[in-house]
Amino acid sequence: MISGKTLKYDANDINTDVIWPGKYTYVQIPPEEMQKHAMETFDPDFGRKLAGKSILVVGTNMGCGSSREQASECLKYSGIKAIIAKSFARIFYRNSINLGLPVIESPELVDAISDGDDVQIDLANGEALVNDKTFRIPTYPQFVMEILEAGGLIEHIRRQKQ
Repeated sequence: MISGKTLKYDANDINTDVIWPGKYTYVQIPPEEMQKHAMETFDPDFGRKLAGKSILVVGTNMGCGSSREQASECLKYSGIKAIIAKSFARIFYRNSINLGLPVIESPELVDAISDGDDVQIDLANGEALVNDKTFRIPTYPQFVMEILEAGGLIEHIRRQKQ
């Protein structure tokens, strides 16, 4: 079960270059410092707005652009527990899963959420609860659930080798 308050942006096409600015792509920034630069060219106040919130909600085509893994990684290290969007760019979607960051595609759910709402997400049963209303969300195949439960693909592989 994932629960938290939402940070919602009524924005489409949030690309990887504004999620993780290109100028940091080849700079060694420790994971614990990534949140300082997450979304800084999209919204310089992202860090302040995120305080006390852990579920990011956006419009269509989230994560379009380059294939940089840091876009998903910096959101995860900023304290984001899940991202809900109307749609995702394919590579961003898979990068997020591989890093253990759940991504939920549901236009209906995005439309029902306001900034600051409390949301509970049950990935296993394909449900999300918002404002006392339950929404059906897509379920993941078992192998994806195992990756998410392990905290990401690398940890999942490590566990399989034991």
